[in-house]
Amino acid sequence: MLSDLFEYDKNVRTRYSVFCGLDEAGRGPLAGDVYAAAVIFDNDTVIEGLNDSKKLSEKKREALFDEIVDKAKAFCIATASVEEIEQLNILQAAMLAMKRAAEGLDITPSYALADGNKFPDMSIIGEPVVKGDATSASIAAASVLAKVSRDRYMKEIAEKYPDWQFERHKGYGTKLHYEMLDKFGPSPVHRMSFLKKYYAAKQK
Repeated sequence: MLSDLFEYDKNVRTRYSVFCGLDEAGRGPLAGDVYAAAVIFDNDTVIEGLNDSKKLSEKKREALFDEIVDKAKAFCIATASVEEIEQLNILQAAMLAMKRAAEGLDITPSYALADGNKFPDMSIIGEPVVKGDATSASIAAASVLAKVSRDRYMKEIAEKYPDWQFERHKGYGTKLHYEMLDKFGPSPVHRMSFLKKYYAAKQK
């Protein structure tokens, strides 16, 4: 797995010497901003245990986060707000966060690989890679940075709005989260467009 991820990136670098991997975290939750990250690695960089963030434990992601930040040639973490999610829709907001991450890099890449089947509208050319976080080391690293950053943010939100226990479910639609919604109603950081069907069903 390790060699495959980094070998894939080495092959890309034969065409584009400086490219970034892009991924987002937080499209599914009912609350909070959506996060994205962009990562550029040197050709000889290797990080043991790097994988799609969803396949890693929280402890492993935290350890990898520090190593990625330390070893990356450049990285950038960006967000799109709850207000932007509501205004644009979650897909477009995720694309906006990825665009901000890619264009916020200290080094301008000549190419970008974005996880998924869509590519953000931005000044850097590139392509989407389905299951990219299990294919490219740069995308896998971006997935870890985005996921860890968003989880940390949700823990901060939990301190501001303790009733909803965001530190436990990170905003995802768990049984506990819906119980807290039933008890306290939505918080200022909930995505109301995500809750329309739930509240409509409750009124029947």
